[in-house]
Amino acid sequence: MYRALLALFLLASHEGNNPYPGYKVISNIYYVGADDITSYLITTPQGHIILNTGYEETVPIIRDNVRKLGFKLEDVKIMLNGQAHYDHVAGQHALQELTHAKIYSSAKDAPIVESGGVKDPRWGKEQTYPPVKVDHIVKDGETVELGGVKLVAHLTPGHSLGCTTWTMTVTENGRNYDVVFVGGTSINPGVRLVKNPTWPGIANDFEKGFQVLRGLKCDVFLGAHGNYYGMLAKRKRQEADPSAENPFIDPRGYRAFVDKSEEVFRAQVAAERGK
Repeated sequence: MYRALLALFLLASHEGNNPYPGYKVISNIYYVGADDITSYLITTPQGHIILNTGYEETVPIIRDNVRKLGFKLEDVKIMLNGQAHYDHVAGQHALQELTHAKIYSSAKDAPIVESGGVKDPRWGKEQTYPPVKVDHIVKDGETVELGGVKLVAHLTPGHSLGCTTWTMTVTENGRNYDVVFVGGTSINPGVRLVKNPTWPGIANDFEKGFQVLRGLKCDVFLGAHGNYYGMLAKRKRQEADPSAENPFIDPRGYRAFVDKSEEVFRAQVAAERGK
C-alpha cells in the first residue's frame, strides 16, 4: 500500500505529469504521454519510434499507455527527443532499459543528455537525471527512417542548445497530412537573450529557429508540451465526435503559436536592449 501511494505521489509531483489515457492522434501516431508532458509512439511494420520520454516518473505512464493501446515496448527501436531538458529526456535511461532502443540526439544536445543534464547551460546546476549514451547524432535535415516511416530533423535552437523540431507525412482516409512536432520555442526562466555569458549566440539561434518554423508546412500541429497545441481540449473534441474532422489538423493554430512565440521573444530582446 505504501509503495502504491508513493508511486502515485511521484507521478503527480511534476506539473503536467499526471497520468492520461493513450489514444490515436492520426494515422500511425499515438499519444502515450502525460496530461501535458508529451510522448508520441510512431508505429511501423518493423518496430516503433518514441519521441520524447518525459521525466523519470513519466516512464510508467508511457509504458502503460503503449501496452493498453495494444503495442509492445520491446518493439520500440528508436528514441528521439525535441530538446535535452529534464522534463523531456530524463526518462530515456529507464525507457531504454525496458526497450533496448537506440537513442538519437542532435549534436549540441547529445553532450547534455550524456552528462545527465549537468552540461545544460540553464538547468545544469538545478536539474539532473540518469545519463545515457547517444547512439546516433542527428544532423539538421537528416531523415530518420524505420519500416518505411520517415521523420525529418529540423534544428530550431534557442529553447535548448540543440532543440529539434521533427516533421513527417502521414496518410489517413486517402489524404496526406504534414505533421510538425515543435521542439520548443519558449525562453527559459531567468535566461537573458542579450549579453548571455553562458550562451552568447542565443538570440541569433532563436532567430534561426523561428525562420525554420515559418518555413515548415504544417497540417497536424503537435509539440513537446500539450499546452503548445491545446491537446486536452482537442482530445475532448475528438472523443466527443470521432466522425468529425480531426481536431489535431490545425494549420492556423500552428501559425498562431509561432507568431505568439516570436512576439514574446522580440519583446524580451527589446526590453533587455532598452535597459
